[in-house]
Amino acid sequence: MRVFYYTFGCKVNQYETENIKELFSDMGYEEWSDFETADICVINTCTVTAQADSKCRQLIHKIRNSNSQCVIVLAGCFPQAFKSQAEKMVECDIIVGTGRKRDIPRLAERFLLERERIIDVSPRKKGESFEPMSNSGADGKTRAYIKIQDGCDQYCTYCIIPYARGHICSKPLADIQAETCNLVKSGHKEIILTGINLCCYGKDFNDDTRLIDAVETVCRTEGDFRVRLGSIEPEMISNEDILRMSKLDKLCPHFHLSLQSGCDLTLKRMCRHYNSDEFMLLCRKLRKHFPDCAITTDIMVGFPQETDEEFNMSVDFVNRVKFAEAHIFPYSRRNGTVADRLNGQIDKKTKQLRAGIMTEACKKSQAEYLHNCIGKTFEVLFEKETSAEWHNGHAPNYVNVRVKRNDPEYSLRREIRQVIITSADGDFCYGELI
Repeated sequence: MRVFYYTFGCKVNQYETENIKELFSDMGYEEWSDFETADICVINTCTVTAQADSKCRQLIHKIRNSNSQCVIVLAGCFPQAFKSQAEKMVECDIIVGTGRKRDIPRLAERFLLERERIIDVSPRKKGESFEPMSNSGADGKTRAYIKIQDGCDQYCTYCIIPYARGHICSKPLADIQAETCNLVKSGHKEIILTGINLCCYGKDFNDDTRLIDAVETVCRTEGDFRVRLGSIEPEMISNEDILRMSKLDKLCPHFHLSLQSGCDLTLKRMCRHYNSDEFMLLCRKLRKHFPDCAITTDIMVGFPQETDEEFNMSVDFVNRVKFAEAHIFPYSRRNGTVADRLNGQIDKKTKQLRAGIMTEACKKSQAEYLHNCIGKTFEVLFEKETSAEWHNGHAPNYVNVRVKRNDPEYSLRREIRQVIITSADGDFCYGELI
């Protein structure tokens, strides 16, 4: 039996799809790249934006029109947040929410026997335990993700995710340690800790365990590898956490702090739990303990009621922070959220204009950061060879580094090598092997 997989959305979704693949593989199923000839198609959904839902529907229609006999599994955030809408998608044979993804292979076998539609979407309840997942890393990739946390209780006004992912829950430290050991033994050189709201790790435990304990657990694992954090919320990192992180040699000096806006009034309407001064202070603390660290971010423009003055305040703040890289996106209305019901929605043209201005500001700070890397030496982890001209890899600060490839048959994949940076251009630094 051949299984086609398609994943929408975040790294957590990608991690969960890898787990589903491993479960199917253990049962003798084969991963398949063509949905037109697959026996089962698993679609792991994202519902952050209405556009994500639309793309999902289009893909499912396309699959069913070209393959009338395959079993279509609709899984994840979309059916969890919008169950009634998902049930109306008659092309789907199996519908599963966010809490039972490991059951998908078993449900597929049940459907193949009974040929009766299966809908398994239960409300997420407070106090639920973390769905046990552990990936072996048999895919042979250079870096591997470990999902250590799920759910969110922050309820930002623009976000549907708390309704799709439920309340916070965390993976036990012993399970994190065991998974790290397996991934390192299988040859992975970088372990990335990820979650829906990573900084909430441990809040569902009763022993004061928090994110720094998970980071230290992973870093204590023996082996030649490094550790990177996924996106983190600015208000949840204490001075003690920063000090303890600074003592971890394996931890990469790269912090993705989700800003969203540099204007305090906008942050308040978003129901973010920090202000611009607190965000700036955190950046200064991180730069003090991690010299030359990269601070990257996400920035939303055109949030409801955002005036020109408020937007300009946000741009000014971004110019002062000097991010190493930023993901800029216009606010997208999401049915079911508080922000969708706010007056003062911004028109599409204004949002696009503001996105362009903010992107230009962030590109300048990115160029400045890359230029400051020239002359410095980094341990670069080289990845899959995709160019006959360049070896490609990432420095610990997540700067994309290119090194001239003199022999097209020679690969540096999965090697960590010292590189001195000689120039920077666009999104890349260029360097020479030492």
